[in-house]
Amino acid sequence: MLAFSNSPPPPEEKIKHKSGNESYIALVWRRLKRSWTGMGGLTLVILLLLMAIFAEFVAPLDPKATDTGFAPPQVASFRDKDGGFAFQPRVYALVETTDLDPVTFQPIVGPDYDHPRLLGFFVKGDPYYLFGLIPGDRHLFGTTDGGPVHFLGTDKFGRDVLSRAIYGSRISLMIALTVVAIVTIVGTTVGMISGYFGGTLDAWIQRFVEVVLAFPQLPLYLALTSLIPVTAPTNVFLAFVIIVMSALGWAQMSREVRGKTLALARIDYVRAAMAVGATDRRIILQHIFPNVMSHVIVTVTLAIPSVVLLESFLGFLGFAVKPPLISWGLMLQDTSTYSVIGSYPWILSPVAFVLVTVFAFNALGDGLRDAIDPY
Repeated sequence: MLAFSNSPPPPEEKIKHKSGNESYIALVWRRLKRSWTGMGGLTLVILLLLMAIFAEFVAPLDPKATDTGFAPPQVASFRDKDGGFAFQPRVYALVETTDLDPVTFQPIVGPDYDHPRLLGFFVKGDPYYLFGLIPGDRHLFGTTDGGPVHFLGTDKFGRDVLSRAIYGSRISLMIALTVVAIVTIVGTTVGMISGYFGGTLDAWIQRFVEVVLAFPQLPLYLALTSLIPVTAPTNVFLAFVIIVMSALGWAQMSREVRGKTLALARIDYVRAAMAVGATDRRIILQHIFPNVMSHVIVTVTLAIPSVVLLESFLGFLGFAVKPPLISWGLMLQDTSTYSVIGSYPWILSPVAFVLVTVFAFNALGDGLRDAIDPY
């Protein structure tokens, strides 16, 4: 005689049942968490975005404030002037000495050990408006007395390099994210339409894509950006740069999406949807678009570093961002002469921000690609 029991299933069965009902996003997230490179890249990307959003709070100084030109970086120390251990970190203000630099004949700047400046978190400093609306004077880190501290030194005008690099992340990342967003929307739309409908429309679209891809991009970037007069407003110049980068970048994305769409359009469930009379719009949005998105997401995370590098290169040449805006590429213009690099190597600090950004998005893209592939 069979016995029926109302007792709950063992824990193993619950786990299997729960994992069997996991969504696509949950499966990808579970696999992504196993990748230390992917999680490391995700963490760095989040930190970079937070730094760009809250740049006024994170930056220790006003990026436009001036001090001693080409002052060397100040290093936090746990030693007092007598060499004893100090519990609170400190820096020593930089003052001009009577000695002259043998190359530039400028007074050599040295630390003032008699007047240490204590360091701390959430300290008062230069006033600012967060998001242009909320007034504040608290900074994430800095000196407790509100005095200037230059962890990465200063540029030729005496402006803090670290603060300018933090503010520059806002423009550089904004350009990269905006360009990639436009490229993704245009490239994905054109690629799906071309691959799904095929025929004469596909042939004409692909010929136009081939024309765009045939242009030598770097000379074209320089030629187009040089069309704007120097006296043009910074917002107009920035918008033009974004448009130029987007206009030359969508073609490769559309070619990749078209190839994925051609393969998906021949799958049985898509043919079945056509057979039952589903509209083209429904088939594209409900059946093809979700399957293309996995490839698009990975492509986006790998395309952002390319745009960051391109903006830095064009900014170095003076074709991307104009003052008073700040970007990493614009900051690198100070490194155009070998004598400056040899005497003041800390002005190369923006390169470290570019490298970290490129590594973060590439690591995240590799992790997402490995997480999405099995599903």
